Amino acid sequence: MKLSKNISTFLGFDNEYEESKIVVFGSPFDGTTSFRPGTRFASNVMRSESYGLETYSPYLDKDLEDVNVFDGGDLEFPFGNTEKVLAMINEFTLGIVKDGKIPVMIGGEHLVSLPAIKAVYEKHKDMYLIHFDAHTDLRDDYMGEKLSHASVIRRSWDFMGDGKIYQFGIRSGEKQEFEWAKEHTNLTKFSCDGLAEAVKEIGDKPVYITIDLDILDPSIFPGTGTPEPGGITFKEMMEAIKTMQGLNIVGADIVELAPQYDISGVSNAVACKILRELVLAI
Repeated sequence: MKLSKNISTFLGFDNEYEESKIVVFGSPFDGTTSFRPGTRFASNVMRSESYGLETYSPYLDKDLEDVNVFDGGDLEFPFGNTEKVLAMINEFTLGIVKDGKIPVMIGGEHLVSLPAIKAVYEKHKDMYLIHFDAHTDLRDDYMGEKLSHASVIRRSWDFMGDGKIYQFGIRSGEKQEFEWAKEHTNLTKFSCDGLAEAVKEIGDKPVYITIDLDILDPSIFPGTGTPEPGGITFKEMMEAIKTMQGLNIVGADIVELAPQYDISGVSNAVACKILRELVLAI
């Protein structure tokens, strides 16, 4: 692909496409949100808010100035056509992967992860998925719809199969979702316990990381459409990313920031810092 960088870029993501190994882009879509909408505004807000950060991470002892990251801006979606939106994300991500680069997407609601995961899986058939979330996202459908942010991990399982999906921080979902997970995914309730063991099991196999930011407790991260009390701390999230930095990460995303529900702007800052750490971990 031939892409020009966005006029407004995330802090430190201002390299040219050709010279960059990591490509960041936004998917501002929240068409299947089941409670409070607004995640479509996340990527644009995060770009401007990112300039409250530094490029250096004392957590990982790495600096964005030492890596080449390209910010291609946001995809432009039609209204009211979920399947077309997903197809556009899939096509764009496929182009990044075919160019030998690593896609990192900013949502948007969690359904936007599905076409990105599928695109990366096309190249890496032995890929694992690490999923951080408050919610199981394992419903076969939500109110009759197979394509929903409440079913994104179930749809990913459709093509990935058993033993390839690790879930952490889960504390909300239907009883049958938790029962189904016992047979089909590796689900850890309430925390990130066992992540180090999962990293060891995955080894050098390719892995996609999807972070639904509502894994964080709402006292830390109220700016989301479906807040769920009992979440992990920011420090625990940083430890999780640090634990994963040795993995062969071939794709990633962060989703479900809805900036308008936190007028303090703290949720935006938290999301930006997690994105910085995730990129540096790759």
